[in-house]
Amino acid sequence: MIDAAPFAPHVLFHVGPVAIGKVVVTTWVIMAVMGLGCAVATRRLRIRPGRVQAVLELVVEGICGQIEETMQTPPRRYLPLLGSLFLFVLVANLSPLLPGVQAPTARLETTAALALVVFVAAHAYGIRTLGFGRYLAHYLEPSPLLLPLTLLSEFTRTFALMVRLFGNIMSHEMVITVVLGLAGLLVPVPIMALGLLIGAVQAYIFTVLAAVFLGAAVGAVNVG
Repeated sequence: MIDAAPFAPHVLFHVGPVAIGKVVVTTWVIMAVMGLGCAVATRRLRIRPGRVQAVLELVVEGICGQIEETMQTPPRRYLPLLGSLFLFVLVANLSPLLPGVQAPTARLETTAALALVVFVAAHAYGIRTLGFGRYLAHYLEPSPLLLPLTLLSEFTRTFALMVRLFGNIMSHEMVITVVLGLAGLLVPVPIMALGLLIGAVQAYIFTVLAAVFLGAAVGAVNVG
């Protein structure tokens, strides 16, 4: 469940002068488990898929279809980034189902890092696709007078991406904590079940918005 002070870091130990908090350790564990799981699941891929491979292929095809629908461009180039973002956010959102675990995405520093990844990736893909000069020139369209607003929008949409995910996951965990304290162990179960849906929906929304921002950067999507 969420800490009593959601903005205060819960420090577990220090590595030299660097404080390592509970959310960082949880994030490391999630990444390690996901990496190991993917390595094991993809170790013996076959032309005739088994059950695990069939599920993996269904997930990949679903993500590819959503990328293509959102960005109107072949998805293969963007699948590693967007697929990884979706799966990490999904697992992070659902991690509170384990006793004593707080969702990393219920902490502002985690969602800020994820939004920063999208921000940097959008510019990297845009420069790689359009070229440095052409990419910078698109900030002057449709008029150079709008440059300040265009630059401001780059930061506001990244901020919105960060706060949207943080706010939804944190508020849900706070509701569970309050209800658990007032009503005991059984009443929060329906709310936790609802959390499954909320976690999946928020992972989907985050990924779709990331795809929109990438598509806008490479000129495939108009977000104006």
